[in-house]
Amino acid sequence: MRYCISDIHGYYNAFCELMNKIKFGQSDKLYVLGDAIDKGPDSIRLAQLLFSLPNVQYIAGNHEYDFIKFYKKRMTEVSSNYDEVLFEMQGYFPDGKLLDWETLDNFEYLPFYIDEKDFIGVHAGALLKGGKVCPLASTPNEIFVYDRTFKDRDVLPTDSKCVLFGHTPVRNLTGNDEMLLYRRNGLLGGSTYIKDYAEIHIDTGVYLSGTLGCICLDTCQCFYVKGVKL
Repeated sequence: MRYCISDIHGYYNAFCELMNKIKFGQSDKLYVLGDAIDKGPDSIRLAQLLFSLPNVQYIAGNHEYDFIKFYKKRMTEVSSNYDEVLFEMQGYFPDGKLLDWETLDNFEYLPFYIDEKDFIGVHAGALLKGGKVCPLASTPNEIFVYDRTFKDRDVLPTDSKCVLFGHTPVRNLTGNDEMLLYRRNGLLGGSTYIKDYAEIHIDTGVYLSGTLGCICLDTCQCFYVKGVKL
């Protein structure tokens, strides 16, 4: 089965609990739409787990993007003792002592979008023209990690592929913490086929709500763990 999640924000234990709930295994695939780091207690521990799993595809969100921008800036300002930069970057996270050069390299080379046969995955947004998603390869990275166009219900892409995104907690729109599945006819939910959806909003705002969720892309079933210790 294929699953998609976003905005885990360093909640390693909640992530593991959710993976246990769906019985995630080697034959499954997980797409992580950015912001796995910051806010929660175990950002580096979680990121290293994601990087170590061959059946996980992890893309950058705004928190990874901002972190790497700062890292690159500091590297240009240091002439010789680059370990000073590593030490400084370790101070960025509660569990920063786990951060090493290999993990920094993995962060630096995160892609910014996922383009599969039946869906597109981005952290935040994409460019639209005439209701259709513009070519992803020529879209500025800042759009992928910062744009909030897709959160507006009256902006639904008309392409054949469903767009999955996070970035904005769904509770900011609805007051609850369940994912929003927008049908192509404008209705919410009601189908088990991803092709029937124009977009799916999957950020359950774990750092605000204590709820972390993921969606199975093959059945459109949503799974949640609740009561995460904040």
